[in-house]
Amino acid sequence: MTDSKYMQMAIELAAKGAGCTSPNPMVGAVIVKDGRIIGTGFHEKYGQLHAERNALADCRRRGNHPEGAEIYVTLEPCCHYGKTPPCTEAIIENRLSKVIIGSRDPNPLVSGKGAAILRKAGIEVVEDFMRQECDALNPVFFHYITTGRPYVVLKYAMTMDGKIATWAGNSKWITGEAARANVHLDRHRLTGIMVGAGTVIKDDPMLTCRLEDEQKALLQGDVRNPVRIICDTRLRTPLTSKVVTTAPEIRTIIACCCTDKDQQQPYIDAGCEILTVGKDPNGHIDLNELMKKLADIKIDSILLEGGSQLNWSALKAGIVTRVQTYIAPKLFGGDKAMTPVGGSGVEFPSQAVTLEMLQIRHLGEDILIESEVKPCSQASLKK
Repeated sequence: MTDSKYMQMAIELAAKGAGCTSPNPMVGAVIVKDGRIIGTGFHEKYGQLHAERNALADCRRRGNHPEGAEIYVTLEPCCHYGKTPPCTEAIIENRLSKVIIGSRDPNPLVSGKGAAILRKAGIEVVEDFMRQECDALNPVFFHYITTGRPYVVLKYAMTMDGKIATWAGNSKWITGEAARANVHLDRHRLTGIMVGAGTVIKDDPMLTCRLEDEQKALLQGDVRNPVRIICDTRLRTPLTSKVVTTAPEIRTIIACCCTDKDQQQPYIDAGCEILTVGKDPNGHIDLNELMKKLADIKIDSILLEGGSQLNWSALKAGIVTRVQTYIAPKLFGGDKAMTPVGGSGVEFPSQAVTLEMLQIRHLGEDILIESEVKPCSQASLKK
């Protein structure tokens, strides 16, 4: 096997941790000696051993000795004490001879330090090997560490004439089963899911992760429900709604501008968490303040499944990082049928939020276009 094959195996191992490592990154490791793989591992769950230590443990289980071996790891080994000891320490103690690193760790506690410690110990270090492929594993982690804010994915499904519902407000279902199944995988992968109170009042959704057996078989851990986040300026979410009545089983946060403790108490008694947030200039929840508060409680990523008004507010606030557009081969028509992004919109085409297209995928009869928001264009909406 070639170096790239070993690193590709480490990337595939890392991906098995999807949905389980947050707010840590996904990392994979492969240990090779004399052209033979003697140990593999990945970061399986937040708070548990990192990829390098799991790979070394796998060596021991197989009866192999890692001294003099090379390790391919998708992210720079950590060099500080957190929930687990530093991986640099384990690499040095086991006398590995070479470390091939994919991504650089932007965490100030690690950045460059891990590689430097290994070199100082006499270990050969190769950095940036297949970096682009390794970086693609952890856009959420990189964003969260460097900005201190959650990675927000704005997701919507629309017809080919740009409608997210009929003129009567009906939207089930625009896309087919394959597209909807992919959405539920993202609900597993991302930490939180956010909607507005209007969506809860109108649709009474559960906002849970529901996967088919074939999908579950691909996952390393159990299916994980995202933390449900409801943007509710005036605290009008019905106490009888599914998100409230199931709050004891599924973590539910209601972000509001209401400071009345008596009004908040019934939701707290029902098992919800209340985050009190200030108002933006339009009298709605200050989404930037909300993002900071969510980041403080280790919510590193959010799937935004709101209506057109919340979508516009999120874009205007500059909190959106990625856009997922599911397009169904259907036409609804209707002057009053809702479109994905409402609000006041922009006055001139030059003021538009611009996107950089990342990929296009076919999911059954539907298409998924994934794009990243160009920060400079989103920031212009605040002016």
